[in-house]
Amino acid sequence: MANAREMRLRIRSVGNIAQVTRALEAVSASKVRKAQSSVEASRDYARRVANVLGRISTYSQGSAHPLLVPRDKVENIAILLISSDRGLAGPYNMNVTRAALEFAQEKNKPARWVTLGQKGRDLAYVRGANIVGDFSSFKSSPSFSDVTPIARFLIDDYLDSVVDEVYVAYTDYVNTIRQDTRVVRIMPMITGNPKDDENAQASTDNESDVGYTYEPEPEELLEAILPRFTQMQVYQSVLESLASEHSARMVAMRNATDNANELSAALRLAYNKARQLSITSDLLDIAGGAEALQQAG
Repeated sequence: MANAREMRLRIRSVGNIAQVTRALEAVSASKVRKAQSSVEASRDYARRVANVLGRISTYSQGSAHPLLVPRDKVENIAILLISSDRGLAGPYNMNVTRAALEFAQEKNKPARWVTLGQKGRDLAYVRGANIVGDFSSFKSSPSFSDVTPIARFLIDDYLDSVVDEVYVAYTDYVNTIRQDTRVVRIMPMITGNPKDDENAQASTDNESDVGYTYEPEPEELLEAILPRFTQMQVYQSVLESLASEHSARMVAMRNATDNANELSAALRLAYNKARQLSITSDLLDIAGGAEALQQAG
């Protein structure tokens, strides 16, 4: 058993760790609130843009825009993997990277990987992923222009026929406790996805009988809107991933703090027992010595 000095050092060390994890939890909690408000604000916008895009594509009478038309033969795919640069976020980085790798294995097609975040990049590289683009994760809430270079990189690869499909692997923020990993196709685009959402369905039903007049022609609108909508999809995925990252880190640090407190309490109990045992032994030695002196006298 460790002596009293070693146990005091361990108690102090665990207490210091608990202070660090408690501070990280507080920082992540503040970031979660900000990221959650950004996600909720952009979700409705992205949903309505998708609805408008679906209507325009319907009125365009089968537009042959390359971002809408699936390729006859899919030979190569691109995967945008969104993770973080920092750890201490529980299984956040591992889950999204595993989902992306399993998806690439199921597709069984040559994949070009574009990574956003160091952790996911390192995990994918170890598994032999062909990484053709790497971007640093954002330290704070990104703007739309911050995400534009990533989207333009993917759009250029798709329009130049370097790849035939483009997917994004990210973590969808549901609530503080739950975050779901998703791998979705963004090129060629799938219009009308928002109809799967209950709220979007209600708004779509309310506007289903409304007629629209487009100026300029739908084809010209699609030419201007489609690239920007792709950028919006990437931007929304980044916001969802940031909210999920901060939430996962907050929960992980809370669990670490609780575990440190439990370990500290157990160590203090063991220390007190050892100290009591030492005091009892000393008292017995004193009592035994006094009795021996009394008998000798």
